[in-house]
Amino acid sequence: MNENPWWTTLPQDFNQNPYVTSIDNRYAVKIKAAAAVDLLMRTGLASMVALAISANLVSRRKLERDLEVVQFYKGCADRADINEVFPRPPRDVEVTPRKPRLFGYRPKGVDFELLGFQSPYVALNPEVREAYARHDYSHEVVAQYWRHPDGARPTLIFLHGYFADSFWFNSTMFSLRWFYKKGYDILLYTMPFHGYRSDRYDLFSGIGIVAHGLSHLNEVFLQTVYDLRIWIDYLQQQGAPAIGVSGLSLGGYVSALAASVDARLAFAIPNAPAVMLVDTALALQPLNWILYRQMARFNFDVSEFRHVTAVHCPLTWQPVISPDRLLVIGGAGDRFTLPQFVQKLHEHWRGSQIHWFPGNHAMHLHQGEYLRLMRRFMDRCCGETD
Repeated sequence: MNENPWWTTLPQDFNQNPYVTSIDNRYAVKIKAAAAVDLLMRTGLASMVALAISANLVSRRKLERDLEVVQFYKGCADRADINEVFPRPPRDVEVTPRKPRLFGYRPKGVDFELLGFQSPYVALNPEVREAYARHDYSHEVVAQYWRHPDGARPTLIFLHGYFADSFWFNSTMFSLRWFYKKGYDILLYTMPFHGYRSDRYDLFSGIGIVAHGLSHLNEVFLQTVYDLRIWIDYLQQQGAPAIGVSGLSLGGYVSALAASVDARLAFAIPNAPAVMLVDTALALQPLNWILYRQMARFNFDVSEFRHVTAVHCPLTWQPVISPDRLLVIGGAGDRFTLPQFVQKLHEHWRGSQIHWFPGNHAMHLHQGEYLRLMRRFMDRCCGETD
């Protein structure tokens, strides 16, 4: 049972309380400039999300029904039974090759293939199972798998951020070919309602996560972890001696959550993790204007909003891998996933390591420092000496 849970103990205005990182004084100009750029960029993304949820805000009856159904998840968060919320997927899911898109990303100098499986995930909440199952494309799980021709190696599973599912973007921004050349296999996992898994008429990749109500959003993250564990099963069957996860933003959020679910992980390195989705959304204009208006309309405060989505928040759960295998990376000038959120995860993960870079959500200044740190950290966790 969760006693004194984070969703009630944190101040309601937690996203308005700035956090000064250990590098703020050293890189003051860079951090302020990066933060200013982020403030401009996040307005565009927040506007897209506001557009995505607008259809659900028109009907009061529909909203009332969603708020009624989402109460189910409060009990799950209160009980904090990991096996109830994150049931073990079957071990016999068949993973098969998929045909890449005509102009899909093909990394040079890498042996790779597109793989996929039909997700057997069933929504946790009985009230939304039928509706959630209708999203056929989301259940077609895909990943690009880079493997060395001489046999399975320690493997990095990388999860993309919201709206940023491109294999090319993620492999380029995070130098994944460098990790491959250093001896790691790579699996680029596409999360639900992104890329190949988007619904047929979605306006943009990722809109399906937020466009169908709070219960649907909760199920998306539960399914993301469920499908991730099937990939871990597959990699183990291929002979991978060690498997770890990392990801950016929303992918960092899932990476952090996975560290509380699957003890087989050799490491977890969330990068700019959202950590607290509700507080993140309530810091983004103009999205926050809409949310605060609806919260007032239904007498729904920040703690209640956090509570109904806490079932998939990393702060709700304790990690099941040791603290020396947990590395948190954050941007001191990040104004999407605020530094105080990243710091909160580090504090929750007692004994974990944290690294700050003087950039924002998209511009990771001095990135080479944390990439080299990641490699040393991964080598140690995977038992590599070279």
